[in-house]
Amino acid sequence: MAAKKKRTHSAHTDSWVVIAADSVIDTQKQDSDPAFVRLRNPSTDAASLYLLGSGDVQLFEVKAFEEDFHSWFVGQTVQRDGRLLFVTPMDPLYLILPYLIKSDKEGKFQPVDQVVMDEEFPACSRLLSCTRSLASLHHVAEEKEVGNLKFHRYSQEKTMNWLKRKVERTVTALKKRHISVGEGVKSLTYVRVKSESDYNEEDYLRYAHGLISEYISEDLSKALLTHLQLPELTSPKETEPPSKKRKLSDTPVEAEEDYTKFNSADFARKPPKKMTTAQKTLAKVDKTGMKLMSSFFSPKVKAEKK
Repeated sequence: MAAKKKRTHSAHTDSWVVIAADSVIDTQKQDSDPAFVRLRNPSTDAASLYLLGSGDVQLFEVKAFEEDFHSWFVGQTVQRDGRLLFVTPMDPLYLILPYLIKSDKEGKFQPVDQVVMDEEFPACSRLLSCTRSLASLHHVAEEKEVGNLKFHRYSQEKTMNWLKRKVERTVTALKKRHISVGEGVKSLTYVRVKSESDYNEEDYLRYAHGLISEYISEDLSKALLTHLQLPELTSPKETEPPSKKRKLSDTPVEAEEDYTKFNSADFARKPPKKMTTAQKTLAKVDKTGMKLMSSFFSPKVKAEKK
């Protein structure tokens, strides 16, 4: 049996299909357009694709829903990259946190603009322009103000408390939306095999911890587990976060392709392209009696015997 070939994405891909809220492409209140950027993933430490909204005021993560042998019809063309990209809001503090932890080796207060620096990912400095960034630094760092300047130093205690609150809010959201967790979730179809009342608090905490761990390093994840007073599991269980169980990937998009060429004007809603002379001529042709192309690929219906 021949091995199934894994689809590779062409570096010359012309476009992608993206699902995003209208606020992502709203450029009326800001001077600059939304932009795809390569940033260091706080969990994997590798390059991942993110999106900065207009004026860099908000950060969005980009994830892909992907399956083999899938394409899109975009206008009059076939787009062979069949991935469906999802753009969702993300707390920029997750991406700033690794830089604070790294600077803590010096053990001194520093200006945050001298901390969030990366030769490999120079766009990281734009994270400080996000509305939530500077206003949220006190959740993970100690602050000291001298004159009109603020200096920060990473705090493990504050970070653990901040992450714990993230987990608790996630638990609240899971319960509110009646999401199945723990051993009540079986197989890829998420069939509920026990009633919601049978779930204990540990099931929810482990599940929420798994979700938050996708945005932090492994060391922080283990420290958070201890902070939540949850013993570390010695074998995999059904309490793993859903992204580790889904067959179709929604992992962060690796920034191997040049998505930045779609920045600026590409986010504007473009009017439909004008038809070419050949297309206009074809539109005038009498199509009576002609079959649709799809009919040639439909299964034939066997005639019933009389």
